[in-house]
Amino acid sequence: MENKDFKPYIPNESNIAEFTIKSVVMGAIFGILFGAATVYLSLKAGLSVSASIPIAVLAISLGRKFLGTTILENNIIQTTGSAGESIASGVVFTLPGFLFLSMTEEGKSIGADFFNYWTILTLAILGGFLGTFMMIPLRRSLIVQEHGTLPYPEGTACGSVLIAGEKGGDLAKTAYQGLGVAMLYAFFQKILHVIAEVPKLASSQANKIFPSAVVSGEITPEYLGVGYIIGFRISAVLVGGGLLAWLGLIPLLATLVPADTIAEQLIKLGYLQSLTTAGGPGGWDPATHGFADTASAIYRAYIRQIGAGAVAAGGFMALMKSIPTIVSSFKQSLASMQEGNEGGRARTEQDLSFKVVLLGCLALIILMIILPQIPGDGFLTKTLIAILVVVFGFFFVTVASRIVGIIGSSSSPVSGMTIATIMATSLVFIGFGLTGKLYEPAVLVIGGMICIAAANAGNTSQDLKTGYLVGATPRYQQIALFIGVIVSSLVIGATVKLLDTPTPDLAAQGIQHAIGTDKFPAPQGTLMATLIKGLLSFNLDWQFVLVGVFIALTIEIMGVNALSFAVGLYLPLSTTLPIFAGGCVKAFVNWNSQRKGIEEEDADLGKGNLFSTGLVAGGALAGVVVALLSVNDSIFNALANINLEPSLAHSLGEGGYHILGTLLFAAMAIVLYRTAMKR
Repeated sequence: MENKDFKPYIPNESNIAEFTIKSVVMGAIFGILFGAATVYLSLKAGLSVSASIPIAVLAISLGRKFLGTTILENNIIQTTGSAGESIASGVVFTLPGFLFLSMTEEGKSIGADFFNYWTILTLAILGGFLGTFMMIPLRRSLIVQEHGTLPYPEGTACGSVLIAGEKGGDLAKTAYQGLGVAMLYAFFQKILHVIAEVPKLASSQANKIFPSAVVSGEITPEYLGVGYIIGFRISAVLVGGGLLAWLGLIPLLATLVPADTIAEQLIKLGYLQSLTTAGGPGGWDPATHGFADTASAIYRAYIRQIGAGAVAAGGFMALMKSIPTIVSSFKQSLASMQEGNEGGRARTEQDLSFKVVLLGCLALIILMIILPQIPGDGFLTKTLIAILVVVFGFFFVTVASRIVGIIGSSSSPVSGMTIATIMATSLVFIGFGLTGKLYEPAVLVIGGMICIAAANAGNTSQDLKTGYLVGATPRYQQIALFIGVIVSSLVIGATVKLLDTPTPDLAAQGIQHAIGTDKFPAPQGTLMATLIKGLLSFNLDWQFVLVGVFIALTIEIMGVNALSFAVGLYLPLSTTLPIFAGGCVKAFVNWNSQRKGIEEEDADLGKGNLFSTGLVAGGALAGVVVALLSVNDSIFNALANINLEPSLAHSLGEGGYHILGTLLFAAMAIVLYRTAMKR
């Protein structure tokens, strides 16, 4: 419930500069930069990096120093700019799927004509607006009333950065110490490669007792920081899902399922071309009929589908549990609409009118019906598309906001929610008799818009949490988010088309799109297209999805948060394990503090949280910098020349190289612990 004693950093009665031209322009510039970087990184590796915290750090370092911005202006800067990253990831994870749908008689994808700048721009703006619209009436229930139960780690960290930068002194010093440690660590990891990025301990497929069991961790500073911020309990449930997948289900399937069957499943999902073609997840070898990494192959072939089913079921149960607070929130929103204005409300409680939400959603429906960029063979089909987008948008915006409230935007399984959307949409289409390849682009449009909406809703939630902590005016943030969506979408579409342009070598081979090649494989887009083709042609393995549904139901009955567990089941163990390490550090700090009778640190501004904030900010900044540098081929090649991994792996052995990285990660965790114990 709402914490009546909570006081924001800037009191409600204060009236300082907030929504200004310089803050919006500066935020728009950052949105363009981070949006372009995310497009590249997402196409290349299927990954994205959080932008809110890095932009907040830049706002403090640049805006406050050179433009004299206030803390609330800095908050508008990061709110406007962070939209670029979330929109870009939603676009890139889905819309390249247009290129991989069923082929026409002319030999090109039936969706290829929709993969153009104007369609990408339209879907990006509509999806981004939908995510923001839906979060306006949900702010009071999720951000305010559940302030004590939903930590929103990145939003909290971002708020701590802004407050620390405003206060200066030890608070700022602690946060920047964490940032410095993270940047130094990232330099040795991402540039010099002295620190292994994903140390792994795995048993071989030939092991008769425990085949293809894997324990791995992407030992980055941002994951350690996120784990500390969310705490032990949530991180433990997360890693529990990963342990079931990588030390339970995968070894079991590796024992029972022949390699050829796994390969055939990968072919069905579009990850592998044929049984006679080498490559794909896990490194299929047609000569030996085996995989170099069976665990990775099984994860792509089966576990992600099981995880998607679990996330969908866990999300549905979370929505059911949150209905009372959602109803209460909508009642408050309707009351404010009837009042006709927000004048009677405190400054920090002034949202955009609920009329804006209703009229905005109505406008989105009309635009989806009349715009030629939206595929459909008639008025009724396009109306169905518009209705499904709004209905699924409400559901998954709520679910996405709750997920990021628990684990943060960086680890939010947006692709899992998109898979669930595609499955549900396909079932609706089948129910209306809309089957066959003609309707594949329409299903992808719905999935794409929900993906963009969910990604932007998660980002919006973090921003509104930051605003709640620092004492911002919600309606100014909401307007800034709309501006950020438009500006970043203008550049994201152009960046996608630029990167899709084939090089002369590719053009000489008759390749018309660089996306889908080894240069930009776009793994999520490929998967989405494959699922749509399988569903509309009645060729999907529902048994794996249902396994996930009943795992989530079992966990929920046991009194454990099924959604957190399902997220851990869907994500690689390499993601959840280092987050759990951060949670363990937090638990050890709390235990040792109680043992010594030391007063617990402030939840938001304690040294441990501030240092963790710096770790998250530094790790994210380093990821963006490396992504930007990698766009230039000459710089990319220069970075490859200073890569020390081959020499270290040769001198220490592969195992020794991984142990070195693990020890340095442990050293960073010890630094975090010692910092948190200081008072």
